[in-house]
Amino acid sequence: MDKLSLLGLMLGFTAIIGGQYFEGGHISSLLQPTALLIVAGGTLGAILLQTPSATFARGIRMVSWVWLPPTIEQKKLIEQIVYWSHLSRKEGLLALENQIPAIKDEFTRKGLQLLIDGADPERLRDILDVEIDVFEEEWRSAAKIWESAGGYSPTIGILGAVMGLIHVMENLSDPTKLGAGIAVAFVATIYGVGLANLVYLPISGKLKHYIGRMVAAREMLIDGLVGIAVGDNPRIIESRLRGHIRQ
Repeated sequence: MDKLSLLGLMLGFTAIIGGQYFEGGHISSLLQPTALLIVAGGTLGAILLQTPSATFARGIRMVSWVWLPPTIEQKKLIEQIVYWSHLSRKEGLLALENQIPAIKDEFTRKGLQLLIDGADPERLRDILDVEIDVFEEEWRSAAKIWESAGGYSPTIGILGAVMGLIHVMENLSDPTKLGAGIAVAFVATIYGVGLANLVYLPISGKLKHYIGRMVAAREMLIDGLVGIAVGDNPRIIESRLRGHIRQ
């Protein structure tokens, strides 16, 4: 589990609630279900309108990466590629065929199969680069729903504020209803801006980070397979691949 993400989320909300408390305000004044309904519901509606269903579903599933990051074992992959390089130099490319059944990742399986089939190094790179482009586009589009939510949320918050002020103006003759309307007006803005900057945009940034690492791992695999195809020395391949490692 990524404890830093959990700590960051807790720290952000604690700072805001704590600031409200130390300023002498009531924490209960920040709890406005109507304002939350306007902001969360409006933001969700906008996201659903702009996003295809498959992309939306993928983006929702990806949010688990914030606390349970995907496994990206770059060093282990380098060791595997170097082993394939040694094996191919000793026994030929066909000896790598026995390695395929143990590989779970479909992209790695395809790349290794192309290598075994004797694909030209440049052709191998071109084919796999296309797959990487499609992969990156699909996953970045899914992560973008959170970035979009960060853009819509403050605007919907302002919309909630205007609605609250309209309610206030309609009830100027009844002072008992003014407080609730004003509360919704200002709290809706807080919800909109707070959710955008404490939740939606940070989630988007972290998801993009992991997508970048996954793409880097695939590019590293291509580099290694091309090195094997052209007959590079395993040590040279290993040295080059270590330059791809990202934290």
